[in-house]
Amino acid sequence: MKDTQVLVVGGGLAGSEAAYYLASHGIPTTLVEMKPKKFTPAHESALYGELVCSNSLKSNDVYGNACGLLKEEMRLLGSMIIEAADATKVPAGAALAVDRTHFSAYITEKLKNCPNLTLCTEEVLTIPETQNEGGRYVVIATGPLTSDALSEDILKTFGGNLHFYDASAPIISAESVDMSCAFTGDRYGKGTGDYINCPMDKEEYYAFVDALLAAERAHLHEFEKGEIFEGCMPLEVMASRGRDTLRYGTLKPVGLYGEDGKRPYAVLQLRKENAEGTMYNLVGFQTNLKFPEQKRVFSMIPALKNAEFLRYGVMHRNTFIQSPDVLNRNFSVMNNQRLFFAGQITGVEGYVESAASGLLAAIHIADEILGRGTHVFDDRTMCGALQTHISTKVKDFQPMNANFGILQSLPVRIKDKKERYRMLAERALQCIQEQLTNS
Repeated sequence: MKDTQVLVVGGGLAGSEAAYYLASHGIPTTLVEMKPKKFTPAHESALYGELVCSNSLKSNDVYGNACGLLKEEMRLLGSMIIEAADATKVPAGAALAVDRTHFSAYITEKLKNCPNLTLCTEEVLTIPETQNEGGRYVVIATGPLTSDALSEDILKTFGGNLHFYDASAPIISAESVDMSCAFTGDRYGKGTGDYINCPMDKEEYYAFVDALLAAERAHLHEFEKGEIFEGCMPLEVMASRGRDTLRYGTLKPVGLYGEDGKRPYAVLQLRKENAEGTMYNLVGFQTNLKFPEQKRVFSMIPALKNAEFLRYGVMHRNTFIQSPDVLNRNFSVMNNQRLFFAGQITGVEGYVESAASGLLAAIHIADEILGRGTHVFDDRTMCGALQTHISTKVKDFQPMNANFGILQSLPVRIKDKKERYRMLAERALQCIQEQLTNS
């Protein structure tokens, strides 16, 4: 490792992507992975880029789906991970699903045969040191299941800015809320009326609770059970304690009155997720329901009957740092710009997003080492919007997946969602092409 210019720790999607990009651009790089000497509780293959959950990399629709757009941006930027997915895809309608064994084998072969890349098998226990004056860069891309020893060192280094469990409520598009069934205002009239309140009558409330209790839940690994629920009770678990439990907790109507001056039977509150007010969080709706079930059940709330879900609720083991307090926009550490983080540990959510962060970190490192024009991805691109998310201070930072709500708005309002998405995607790809031309 002494002669390497970049040391990448972690052979998942982000680490593999970063290491390959750097090495393929002539930069001596070492990729360190602890498998097969040691496995996390969720991993079982010795191959690089192992997929531990679904074999789907979500939609391939470039102009109608945010993850499809992100994949196309990555293709333009030279992503090896998306190349591997395209080469090993299996029939899945509009989605890009892969044969998971062939996918990881493809990645492994690309890494093994890449000039300037050294593969090393060992567990990294502490954050490796960087070196100034033309010396080494380090990329930590150890994923949501970072080993205990390294997690402890990250926690020690960055104080309390490390989280071990991800419990996030869904986020919906503001313009998809049916305001004819909702009203704005804060509890007891306090505040500045920032909340959107979604009322339910008695019949609607009990129908919602019954559907919630019957809905199918996502699978949890054995090592996750019991640990996650202590810190943040899932909505469906709370409801199982009694049909009125939510009405005295998450959905309590106390202090809230509709335009008719009456208090609803139950109320879901929506809170702004971004300063522009284009995204709203379902307050207290941390859940372990499967994504289609979240869409079905939560849409039973009258104001959400046409809700566009930008991010579904998740609840699983996920080591991630409080990136806005730790990282610069290019994924480097604020007080050490030769130390980078990439992958889900930075607060991006999902396979493709994780790989994208590895690719972006590598591009920014290569810009510095090669002395070439600096790539600047702004919020008109999905890549840039993810960079903004991990570096923008908010009250409660949570992991985020690619969605059209995080992109910079168009200069004119387009009501038709398909047309709006198409225009956002066209603009994003044009911006990526301009970066490739100018850098």
